[in-house]
Amino acid sequence: MPHYWLMKAEPAEASIDDVLAMPDATAGWTGVRNYQARNFMRDQMQVGDGVLFYHSSCAKPGIVGIARVASGSKVDPTQFEPASPYFDAASKPEAPRWLLVDVQVTHKTRNFTLPELRADAALTDLLILKKGSRLSITPVEPRHWQHIVQSLGVA
Repeated sequence: MPHYWLMKAEPAEASIDDVLAMPDATAGWTGVRNYQARNFMRDQMQVGDGVLFYHSSCAKPGIVGIARVASGSKVDPTQFEPASPYFDAASKPEAPRWLLVDVQVTHKTRNFTLPELRADAALTDLLILKKGSRLSITPVEPRHWQHIVQSLGVA
């Protein structure tokens, strides 16, 4: 049974348009530096899982596309690159701390903005809307997934 995820990206670093411009519209989801989010990638994400591509830390945060998990988890190389903002001096190649999955964009959508998500009665318990929710990757319940993709006209 597939899982569904909401994955946040800062458009100044990797927007949906940036990913669409990459070969096969696929990018490695680098820079995750939270253990719970890393564990989702390592332990629960599977190739084919659905992804809500969410722009965060921008003027109009919201869901801007639909994607899928395109690879199993693998080592995030940015943890070993001293020039990277995601460098982790404590992480060693023989015992890496941080992982990534490849994500493939399948549909660019209109921006389903954060205020719209909050106003939608069917989404009141969507994890991203809970007070204090700051994770860059959160699970999405199948009923929320269906509602969102139908609202975006993708289903």
